[in-house]
Amino acid sequence: MSEASGHAPRILHCHSTFSAGGKEVRCVRMMNAWGRRLHHSIVSAEPESMAAAALIDAGVPVDYPQDFPSLKGKPTPGRLASLARAMQGYDLVCTYNWGAMDVVMAHRVFARVMDLPPLIHHEDGFNEDEATRLKPARNLFRRAALGTAARLVVPSTVLESIARKAWHQPQARIARIPNGIDTAAFAATPDPGALPIAKGAGAFWVGTLAGLRPVKRLCDLVAAFDDMPPEWHLVICGEGPERASILAEAEALGIAHRVHLPGNVDPAKVVGLFDIFALSSASEQFPLSVVEAMAAGLPVAATDVGDIRQILTPENAAFLTLPENPARLGDNLLALASDPDLRARLGAANAARARAEFDFAAMLARYEALYSGAMGQPY
Repeated sequence: MSEASGHAPRILHCHSTFSAGGKEVRCVRMMNAWGRRLHHSIVSAEPESMAAAALIDAGVPVDYPQDFPSLKGKPTPGRLASLARAMQGYDLVCTYNWGAMDVVMAHRVFARVMDLPPLIHHEDGFNEDEATRLKPARNLFRRAALGTAARLVVPSTVLESIARKAWHQPQARIARIPNGIDTAAFAATPDPGALPIAKGAGAFWVGTLAGLRPVKRLCDLVAAFDDMPPEWHLVICGEGPERASILAEAEALGIAHRVHLPGNVDPAKVVGLFDIFALSSASEQFPLSVVEAMAAGLPVAATDVGDIRQILTPENAAFLTLPENPARLGDNLLALASDPDLRARLGAANAARARAEFDFAAMLARYEALYSGAMGQPY
């Protein structure tokens, strides 16, 4: 129902995790933009990973169902039926990544019998277990489960191709929506007080935003940073299970005093404090963090994964390297560190491209049209 008929439409969000990563932050930003026009219920396959909830504005109607069936487990008929019953009563179900695929399968099996709401599935990328090769069994499961999905949303051309070729999805079901950000917010003056560390006089920062997970290859980034001049520091913003390993790598290389892990941050307040943005992931699709760095006017040194080459300006794309090659990534960092004019030129071109191609307003409008079309009602 719409607000005019008594209440805001209710959307159930089933996430693989609700940590403060790229897809979760995108979801929260849209929720904040829609305000009271929608009511959201959020479930995570990892109930302990809910850091993104802290980013939701106070006025947004949201709840976290405690009695929702676990998203993890064997897809037995009884468990799928329980998941299907839990979807009843909503106006739309949104599922995200492999961790929520059992919900998609439950919809596939019981949509007609239980008169379930429409479902839109979102795929944003892969964890370490599929970073280099997709699992055939998962391809088959996705292929079967997506049969009743109203749409499959992907942010990148790479994922669009996978959806067609590996998951055999018809083009009409696939919606490619590039990630967008509030480019003006990232172009604004950053807040030095937003971090628990201070940038000393004459210091320079290589920075990144990432969940501290194995697929992000952040120990590779520490190794790549090893030969940077002493006035340079590495700032890795985010939380996750790899924190101890990253600190141990920095200690082993003797650069622990120049490697900082301040935890989760507000990217718009922090990214502009960096001088170079770095990304070391083994797998990405359309990383918001790269677009945020561009909007803040930064040059980027990154791995050549997903759509990053298409996102960056052609001149900056020269500073991409293959994953798991910290030596080459280190060379690119050194080249950028040694040339302030090059950093300024690349940063200015990146900022202009981010404003022209990846602003949040265009992305929001496409999602709103998609969701309202699936529900058959505006909001």
